[in-house]
Amino acid sequence: MINKKNIESGLNGQLVTIGRMNGDIKPGDKVYKLISKTLSSIAKNSYSTENKKISLDCTITIKKDLPISLEITAPMDLCIKYSLEKLPEVAVNQAITKERIITQFSKTGNTPFCFNNIDVILDDNLYVNIKDINKLRRNGLEVLSEAIINSSKRVLKENFASPNFKKVKKHDCKKKISLLLNILDVNTNYSALEGVDNVYIPLKYFSMPEYSNIIKIITSSFNTYIYMPSVIKGNYRNLFTNNIELTLAQYDIKGFVLSNIGTVNMLEKYKDSYEFVGNYNLNVLNSASIEAYAKLGIHTITLSPELNKEDVVSLCCTNTKTELIVYGNTPVMTTGYCLLGHSNKCYPKCDAFCKNDNCYYLKDRLNLKFRILQDNIQTVSTIYNSKITSIEHSFIDVDSVRIDILDENIFEINNIIKQVASGNRLSGKDYTNGNFIREV
Repeated sequence: MINKKNIESGLNGQLVTIGRMNGDIKPGDKVYKLISKTLSSIAKNSYSTENKKISLDCTITIKKDLPISLEITAPMDLCIKYSLEKLPEVAVNQAITKERIITQFSKTGNTPFCFNNIDVILDDNLYVNIKDINKLRRNGLEVLSEAIINSSKRVLKENFASPNFKKVKKHDCKKKISLLLNILDVNTNYSALEGVDNVYIPLKYFSMPEYSNIIKIITSSFNTYIYMPSVIKGNYRNLFTNNIELTLAQYDIKGFVLSNIGTVNMLEKYKDSYEFVGNYNLNVLNSASIEAYAKLGIHTITLSPELNKEDVVSLCCTNTKTELIVYGNTPVMTTGYCLLGHSNKCYPKCDAFCKNDNCYYLKDRLNLKFRILQDNIQTVSTIYNSKITSIEHSFIDVDSVRIDILDENIFEINNIIKQVASGNRLSGKDYTNGNFIREV
C-alpha cells in the first residue's frame, strides 16, 4: 500500500507498506520476494508456446507412369525415400501445380518436423488427388520418425546383455507359500498355521529372550528365515555380529532374507550353509539383475512390487528361483526417525510408545490410515500403505508366493493363506492391485 491505498506494483526505490507479516521480524531485516506473478507469466509464456521443430529438406517426384514419391533429408545425416503405390493421372480439367503441392506439404501440424526446402519435380498436365499428397507427406514423416528412433537406440555391451533364458514352465506342482511376520506375538499359537512352507522372522526378535519359546515353536514347524532389516545402523550391526552364532546354534534356521546389498557382505561366510533370499528392496526389474544377484550367492529373488504382470511373467522364466509378494501392506517409506518419540535416537526418558500393544497410524486428508511400525532397536520407522495389496497369481509361474502380515490374527492369517493358495486375490475397498496392472 501507498498512503493506505492498495496498489498493484511499486516502482524501484519507492517506499511501500506490506500487511499480514508474522514472525520474529525486526527493523533492518532483509525481505526477499519469492514469487512474482508477472515474472512467472513471462517465464511460462517463454516455453508454453515454444514449438521447436526439426527442419527438413525434401524432393517430391510426380512423373507420368511412375508412382508418386519423395525423398526427405534430415539434419542428423538421415535420408529416407518413400513412394505410394499410386500413379498420377492425366489431367482432365485442372492439373496439379507445384504451389499446391508445396502448400499441402507445409502442413506438418503437431509433428516435430517442418519443411525448410521443398523441391517438386512435376511433369506437365498431371493430376494427383490431394488426399494422396497428404498421405505421401504423412507416411513419409512416419518412416523418418522410425528411422530417427532406430538410429538412436543403444546396444548393451556383451557383458551386460540379458541372459537368454528358455521360456519353459518350471514345475507343475503347487507354489510354496512364505509368510513374513512383521510383528511377532508371544500370545499367538503359530503352530496352528496351515499350508505354510516358509516363515520369515525379523532379526530383532532373535535378540529378545521373551520371544525364544515362540521362535522355537516356529522353527520346529516351518522352514524359518531371519528377515534382515532394510536399514542397518551401527548398533544393529553390532547386535547381529555378537548374537548370530548363538542364534544359529539355538534355532533351526534355513536361511536369511537380505534387504540390501550390504547384507551380502555381512553374511559372506554363511552363504554356503544357508539359503539367501533377496528381498523386494533389491529392486529386481529385469533378468540381468537376477543374474547379477545369483552370482553373489542369492538363491531366490523376490520380484519388485513395482513390476506389472507382463514383466513379472517374463521374469519367472529364469534359472533362479523367484518369489512374488501377493498379499500385504506395502511399505511406502522407511525413515531413520522415531515418529512416536520425536527423535532420531532412543533416550532413557522416552515414554516408549513403541513397546505397548497400541497401533499407530498417520492419517491423510482422505482419512486413510497409514500404519506405523517402529523398530526401537535402531530408531527406524516404517510407514505402510493404507490399502492391502492383493494379487491374483494363478497364471504366474513363480516358485513361491509371499504373504506379509502386520496386525492380522491367526484366524485371519489362515483364511488369507487359503485364498492365496487358490491363486486368487482378495477384493473390496480395502484392497489394491498396486502396480500390477500399471506401467512401471
